[in-house]
Amino acid sequence: MWKVTAPQPLLLRALEGEIKTDVAVIGGGYTGLSATLHLAEAGANVVLLEANEIGFGGAGRNVGLVNAGLWLMPEEVEKKVGPEYGSRLVNVLGHSPDLVFKLIEKHGIQCESIRKGTLHCAHSPGGYRALQQREAQWKDRGASVKLFGREEAAPKIGSESFYGALLDERAGTVQPLAYAYGLARAAQQAGANLYGYSPVIDYIRESNAWRLSTPSGRIIAKSVILAVQGYPEYAFEKNRKAIIPYNFFQFATSPLPEKVRKTILPGGQGAWDTNLILSSYRLDQAGRLIVGSAGQVENLAYTLHEKWTHRTIKKVFPQVGPTTLEYGWSGRIAMTIDHIPRFHILDNNMVTVTSYNGRGIGPGTVFGKLLAEYTLNGSEQDIPLPVTKQKNIYMRGLRGLFYEAGARAYHVLQRRIL
Repeated sequence: MWKVTAPQPLLLRALEGEIKTDVAVIGGGYTGLSATLHLAEAGANVVLLEANEIGFGGAGRNVGLVNAGLWLMPEEVEKKVGPEYGSRLVNVLGHSPDLVFKLIEKHGIQCESIRKGTLHCAHSPGGYRALQQREAQWKDRGASVKLFGREEAAPKIGSESFYGALLDERAGTVQPLAYAYGLARAAQQAGANLYGYSPVIDYIRESNAWRLSTPSGRIIAKSVILAVQGYPEYAFEKNRKAIIPYNFFQFATSPLPEKVRKTILPGGQGAWDTNLILSSYRLDQAGRLIVGSAGQVENLAYTLHEKWTHRTIKKVFPQVGPTTLEYGWSGRIAMTIDHIPRFHILDNNMVTVTSYNGRGIGPGTVFGKLLAEYTLNGSEQDIPLPVTKQKNIYMRGLRGLFYEAGARAYHVLQRRIL
């Protein structure tokens, strides 16, 4: 759906011949595009290589919630990352929506941008207590958040199915693929060279540079930023072993009647809930209700999750009534066991930050900028994460299957009794 409703994308050609550059960025999602843009604006000679088209991976399959921070609560992030980096990471990612909306305004990106916050909705009394903790922790760090009880939250969500909701005024929503297209245009206008359909099929260190080979070309680069996230392929396919695959699907209704549309998230926020297998809710500019949750929509799973979506709409937003689901799609999220991103120096002048654990837009944009700064000045202190060695995750395939099987089983049962 995002591809259908986004502005016209850049028509990128495949790399041909040999090019020499200061920095090669691999991956045309938020991290790669942000890194490319900030490098070009700093005057660096930079080339971006995308194996498919801009936003092919998570950027084009995203929910479009520009949330602050990570999925974990601030205190848990600080505990897991440690005293040296924890508070810096919480602070940097807590302000990540600022950078996203600053870039949208600066470059005139047309992406249905709305900065009126997001609503984290309590699916149970326990979920509400968790939101109370989240509110207190973020308020201690100066964040503009506010918790509403059940009666006050209901008209803000447009549903009586929740026990309350936490409004985070730092956050907002975008058309996620349109935002990626806008970053790509801005990077190109700043002087970067972007190539599509140019997978890196081989790379080798030569003297003080990297030689990256594509099917029809070659790049000689002093530095490399790897930004493939949940979609490592070709020469970097082995990186899949360092992430847990986690799928998230979405279904979108046909545009709702204006009278109904005004009753659902009337303040313009996007929303998601506190359930372990969470659900997300938002409207697009045309008034489509978009509902998402964990899982993929391949083969038989499409019908399973489609039926769950119909039941969910009937339960959570009964005012919608019978409706048609126009679009259904899913994407892959790069996960870690502890839900913390990783900063790896893979080799001399080859770096990556990966695994945003479901928070792609803000962290991707911020870490793209920070990787650009690191590449220009070489200071590890630019990155609010410790440098770690890339490690394979034990039984990562089985973990992914466990998540997928659990999501399917849950969605078979959830909301069958209304």
